[in-house]
Amino acid sequence: MENTIAEMDKIYIVHGITGYEDREKRIIDLLGNQYNLNYELVTESFKPEENETLIKKYFTPEIKKVLSKGALYCTLVHFLIYERFIKSNKKYAIIFENDVCFLGSFKDKIPLIIQEADQLNEGFIISLENSTLRFPSWRKTKRGQYLYEANQGRCAGGYMIDKKAAQLMLDDLQHNPCNAVIDWWHNQLLERKMVKMYWAHPPLIEQGSFNGSLPSSISKRNNGGIRQLKWKLQKLYKMYVIRFLKG
Repeated sequence: MENTIAEMDKIYIVHGITGYEDREKRIIDLLGNQYNLNYELVTESFKPEENETLIKKYFTPEIKKVLSKGALYCTLVHFLIYERFIKSNKKYAIIFENDVCFLGSFKDKIPLIIQEADQLNEGFIISLENSTLRFPSWRKTKRGQYLYEANQGRCAGGYMIDKKAAQLMLDDLQHNPCNAVIDWWHNQLLERKMVKMYWAHPPLIEQGSFNGSLPSSISKRNNGGIRQLKWKLQKLYKMYVIRFLKG
């Protein structure tokens, strides 16, 4: 099972050059020391002029009026990852933002996701997270099945893409520059049927900036005990009660 990850996937971490030193240490400990996974930290350029060129390449002219600097650079790094992935010899890319938290054993679960992904038509995004606390209905879920088609994403803190999806997204940016943060931009692509979305269920990860274990770098969400408790209660309610009531 472990060989499946090494042979087929590339793990990329959406990171930032400054202000994320604590998160970098955490990623090294979590992915490197605890899980023994190979990964690559990807950031924006160290040269401001290069970043400006990239922003002009990928985004609409008014994007700085729409997005904060943090959200803009975060979205930019996702695009840079697509560029790197296209040039790699890997079949799939797993993309995490740097506040990733694993739900259970990632190394045991991801090969099962990969096996199902191999049966899909090319050109897909697989949401691995639970950040919007939205899940497939009880009626749709089946024993032994892990991927379920969806019409929108669940944020961009943890997902998997294939080469065709990465190429389609980069090609689309040449004609339709990005005008939103990465999560919303993915949903725009889904509305235009550029790529397909699948939700992994049960989810494999959640974002620390959502569950309260880490502060958010691009929003005003607080971290701490109260936030963590609220998250756990919401998760239990939406994953079990709401899904049961909706059938």
